[in-house]
Amino acid sequence: MLTDTHCHLFYSDLKKDIEGVIKRANELGVTRFICVGTNLDDSAECFDLAKRFDSVFGTAGIHPHDAKDAPENYIEKLSELLSKAKMAAVGEIGLDYFRNISEPEIQRTVFREQLELSASLNMPIVFHNREADEDTVRMLEKHGPGKGIAHCFSSTIETAERFMELGYHISFSGNLTFKNSHLPEVAAQIPLDRILVETDSPYMSPEPYRGKPNEPGRTRYVAEKLADIHAVSLETIAEITSANAATLFGY
Repeated sequence: MLTDTHCHLFYSDLKKDIEGVIKRANELGVTRFICVGTNLDDSAECFDLAKRFDSVFGTAGIHPHDAKDAPENYIEKLSELLSKAKMAAVGEIGLDYFRNISEPEIQRTVFREQLELSASLNMPIVFHNREADEDTVRMLEKHGPGKGIAHCFSSTIETAERFMELGYHISFSGNLTFKNSHLPEVAAQIPLDRILVETDSPYMSPEPYRGKPNEPGRTRYVAEKLADIHAVSLETIAEITSANAATLFGY
């Protein structure tokens, strides 16, 4: 009974066959899904999917890539979405200095405003951090709600420890399974009660499906890799990570 804590079910590759996607995931033991928004429009789609499927929960947020396009009233619009049933977190928010699709200053402003929103609503966050460790930590220290997920973690154990000290969970995706990845060494040092699993589907497909469109069911392969790293059963990883998700998201 695994939980995919980060999937984008509104993308066409998944949405066009959503019943099949969920059925295939269930067959692999993945039974709950956090559908994560990246802008106002797809955050609304997350809510629609959460209404439609008992096993789906939504989030609402502005991704750093979309920060430059956020309308002036985006905080008001997010607040309205987040007040609805089955909306579980503020996200996907954060910083991405690798691609810099939005200017860093704009990214930081939109990140800060959404951190302040999450704190005011007492909601967890789902945050993106790519090549922005120091600014991400600094802003979480100053503005963050102290609960949420470092999604698709790809940084160092030192950064993971700083996030955990601030109250955040560490979530691993398909890149944990990649050959020559440093992430197994990081994951081995993360306590199981602070770990979550995800796909980031339709991206980040794990081995042996790397390079192909991803689906939520492949959370199982991430969980299997974690079980191997921690020398425990898949059932143990499933039970602990799903309990972590349920506690964090409050469902």
